[in-house]
Amino acid sequence: MQITLLQLVIAYLVISIGIGLFASAKVHNARDYITAGRHLPLSVVFAMVFATWFGAETVLGNSGTFLREGARGLISDPLGAGVCLILFGLIFARPLYRMNLLTLGDFFRRRYNRGTELVLSVCIVISYLGWVSAQVTALGLVFDLLSGGVIDRNMGMIIGSAVVLLYTLFGGMWSVAVTTFVQMIVIILGLLYITWVANDMAGGFVPVMTHAIDAGKFDFSFSFSRETFAYIAAFCTMALGSIPQQDIFQRVNSSMNERTAVWGTALGGAFYVIFALVPIYLAYTTLLIDPAIVNSASDTQKIMPALVMTHMSFVSQVIFFGALLSVIMSTASGTLLAPSVTFSENVLRGFYPKMGDKQFLWATRATVVAFTLIVTLYALNTNSTIHEMVVNAYRITLAAALVPLVAGVFWKRANNLGAALSVGLGLAFWLISEALVYNHILSDILEPQMYGFFASTVGMIIGVTFGAPSVGKMNPDAEQVFQVGQEAEQAA
Repeated sequence: MQITLLQLVIAYLVISIGIGLFASAKVHNARDYITAGRHLPLSVVFAMVFATWFGAETVLGNSGTFLREGARGLISDPLGAGVCLILFGLIFARPLYRMNLLTLGDFFRRRYNRGTELVLSVCIVISYLGWVSAQVTALGLVFDLLSGGVIDRNMGMIIGSAVVLLYTLFGGMWSVAVTTFVQMIVIILGLLYITWVANDMAGGFVPVMTHAIDAGKFDFSFSFSRETFAYIAAFCTMALGSIPQQDIFQRVNSSMNERTAVWGTALGGAFYVIFALVPIYLAYTTLLIDPAIVNSASDTQKIMPALVMTHMSFVSQVIFFGALLSVIMSTASGTLLAPSVTFSENVLRGFYPKMGDKQFLWATRATVVAFTLIVTLYALNTNSTIHEMVVNAYRITLAAALVPLVAGVFWKRANNLGAALSVGLGLAFWLISEALVYNHILSDILEPQMYGFFASTVGMIIGVTFGAPSVGKMNPDAEQVFQVGQEAEQAA
């Protein structure tokens, strides 16, 4: 009996589930489930930061974007994404790690108040809808390609979501950590091998790069136009809007010490930017190997899989799709856990403060199931590309959550009024701008989330000017949070 590619992929999925379930034996309480007991070494944190962000948009979305727009189209991802991780590691990791919190929502409650915690936690949860859905969409695409259409994209999304849910549900961060570490090895070795094969088929590195340069793919010239402002907004949205995100904080908070938290995140971000160029280069070799694949592709996300399926050996196909599935599952598992934890800790627990540890653990697992169903339904009903879903995910956090986080950590005068005005004005200006641009009432030269970000900044300044200070006798929690942050910065 001849073994098929689909059968091998299914076997790999079963192994991944087994690894995740094996790691779940380390979960004894809610803190183990959410932060892996704060026991993760530098190598695992590095792997989680890299592999969680090295998702479907990096392999399939960014490569298609480069073919359409050139290097300028990569300003949000991988450049903006990498800058975000490096900034978080070098600037935010140490003070936030010292606070020993479960979620970013806990920071907003302790530094400001329950209202700020609730609103911003909901914003953070909403921001994950597009990101996780992008991974679900990619899983559907992979199953569709592997089965030759026998398993269509929608059914593939459902199957893929169920697989990721199964090992994330029981093991939490421990399962994410162990499976991601294994998946990172598969990702790196697999993509390097496939790129080496494709590079040889295309005639070598020099012909590929010469072709790309001649085609204007590295033209970085800008003019003051709507397109330029769009690129700047895309960079800011990814580089800054993704800083107040639970998945990054969760990896920092799971580290075994401060040094691991800082350098695991920063080095993971730097490696992400470098290695993200590999699938982009791989996709571009298609233009030299078989231009018809690119010219006839109605969906640029399918170009790379089509190259592998039509021009490479069975062994190469197994390696490529094993790496691709590792890419998607490592991102999906981490980004599925983060919003679920935020919702259970900062929304549910606020209404049920007497919830015990065991009850909280099961509430978090129930939220993981519910969020999986929501993102799967969203993925089944959206027409957005993988790249668009990821880039748009951080609009709400740029507009509402970034300024309260930065001010809360580094500005002693930041207060409750400032946080309220920052969140309220940021959300209001962003949503109103979205509606005005959509209805062609407001020019789209400036992206709506940028209006929200500027309004959020102004709101904090107004609140600080006219409101009472949060740090001091009025709020001992805020005083403690700020002092811990300052001590961490001095230690740095």
